[in-house]
Amino acid sequence: MVRKFRERSCSLKKLRKFVYLISPKKISNNFYNDLSKVLSAKNVKFFQLRLKNTKNNKHIKIAKEIRKITKKYKVKLIVNDNPYLAKITSADGCHLGQTDGSILNARKYLKKKIVGITCHNSKSLAKIALKNKADYLAFGSFNKSKLKPKAKKANVNILKWAQRNIKKPIVAIGGINSSNYKKFIKSGANYIALSSYIWDNPKLKPEIAIRKLK
Repeated sequence: MVRKFRERSCSLKKLRKFVYLISPKKISNNFYNDLSKVLSAKNVKFFQLRLKNTKNNKHIKIAKEIRKITKKYKVKLIVNDNPYLAKITSADGCHLGQTDGSILNARKYLKKKIVGITCHNSKSLAKIALKNKADYLAFGSFNKSKLKPKAKKANVNILKWAQRNIKKPIVAIGGINSSNYKKFIKSGANYIALSSYIWDNPKLKPEIAIRKLK
């Protein structure tokens, strides 16, 4: 009986979803197949569609196609920047940067759906986000990132503070990969955000890269 319990406990740990996956800058024809392979690893909790300078009709088409895949693997689809787009594509929620509008305005479109927000390295921004009832808070960038090379720098101490003072889920973002991800989880992050390590990895295919995270 004890042995079976231990085996089950180990199995649950392996299946724990702790990855907040962000899309590549451009969606290629092969992307949907790659996404299915990546999500089949079963360690991704959120997938954020982050596209810049994409026309609305194309953005909607891509989001709806991705929605089919995320739903199959029970992954939450989050649309970056645009609460309206999140609503009309039946996404699970929206992520906002500090210049993307207020959480309160996003709620008008999304009601009880997920609204997350970037807080950089700021306790004051985190407190405002909590006051406005954000569903999760993202901190970073902790390292240089191909996705956002000009992002504000953050220190892991903000994660330690958040772990002590914030009851909402915490996401760490910025240059995270298989070599450094454990540091952020140990410091207080519930989820690690990944993009370039998965989609722009010169050594590993996406479905192999994601399985390096256990």
